[in-house]
Amino acid sequence: MNEIMTGILAVIAGYFIGSVPSAYIAGYLVKRVDIRTIGSRNMGAMNTFYNLGFIPGVMVLAADILKGAGAVALARFLCELSTGGDTIVIIEMLAGLFAVIGHNYPVWLKFKGGKGGATLIGVIIFLMPWALPIGFVLFLIITAITRVPTLSYGLAMVSFPFIAWLIYGRGDYVAYSAIMLLIPFLSYIPRLIEMRARGGSWSRVIRRKNLKDRF
Repeated sequence: MNEIMTGILAVIAGYFIGSVPSAYIAGYLVKRVDIRTIGSRNMGAMNTFYNLGFIPGVMVLAADILKGAGAVALARFLCELSTGGDTIVIIEMLAGLFAVIGHNYPVWLKFKGGKGGATLIGVIIFLMPWALPIGFVLFLIITAITRVPTLSYGLAMVSFPFIAWLIYGRGDYVAYSAIMLLIPFLSYIPRLIEMRARGGSWSRVIRRKNLKDRF
């Protein structure tokens, strides 16, 4: 199997792995609802936490992270299989990208999915394991200050390019993680505008009374 065929298989597999709609499935199993019609209407872990409960939220978060990591792991396996033991970084990166695209635009749900944050985290922590503890600590610190989990994990992900640079010394990882961050960040802009309209000010959006204070 040559590199082109390996890349094609990895990208296709990455998309379909990412497109598994874990939050959508959880919504119907727990409350018989379409998660995209309640709360923030996002097919993601945070909306699951708020509207389905802690355990479903944890399970969806884990599943979405595993989708990203699994897509890259499969790409690495296919590369090693085709090359006799060597991996091809660009194929791993493309598989991760398409896993996030699959989450955001799942073919099973008429291409209406989530924003890709947790799946992106799975991709990055597979490539750069140090991103997990560093990102998690930052998430806890920012959440303690803002009491906004979604904003906090988004800001924590900003550390990924710096981790790639300072710990791994990989320019390709720096560029890749920075570009990948644009996917959830840009897709979240309409939600931020909606929260600003409901909250009345940006201060209410950025800093809240408690974790349950949500609009």
